[in-house]
Amino acid sequence: MERTLAIIKPDAVKRGLSGEILRQIEAKSFTVRGLKMLHLTRGQAERFYEVHKARPFFDSLCRYMSSGPVIVALLEGERAIERWRELMGATDPAKAAAGTLRKQFGANIEQNVVHGSDGPETAAREISFFFGELELAD
Repeated sequence: MERTLAIIKPDAVKRGLSGEILRQIEAKSFTVRGLKMLHLTRGQAERFYEVHKARPFFDSLCRYMSSGPVIVALLEGERAIERWRELMGATDPAKAAAGTLRKQFGANIEQNVVHGSDGPETAAREISFFFGELELAD
């Protein structure tokens, strides 16, 4: 079984989409091993997205991700990273496939409702950023 991190971003939480997004996650046979709501500080957002520090969108991304509560989830399943990325859709909702979360609910390339790890190493780092060992369901 593979694990990945999912984040329901501030725009989706604010718009009341969290329940529907979680329903679609479970409908795709992911097992939720960890789940919590939190409000990232600006510093936490900067540490989480430090891989993008040199990119022109870094400041805007960190401001946005610390603008309101998010829901973080540890998802588990066969090919979880690949399958979660398929369910999310392309980063730009305008380019996302029909039926994906970003196509259904995304407003723009930044406010695109969800985040997901892009590979096993990233997933391990991102999961440990948000979850301690005692917070995860067996």
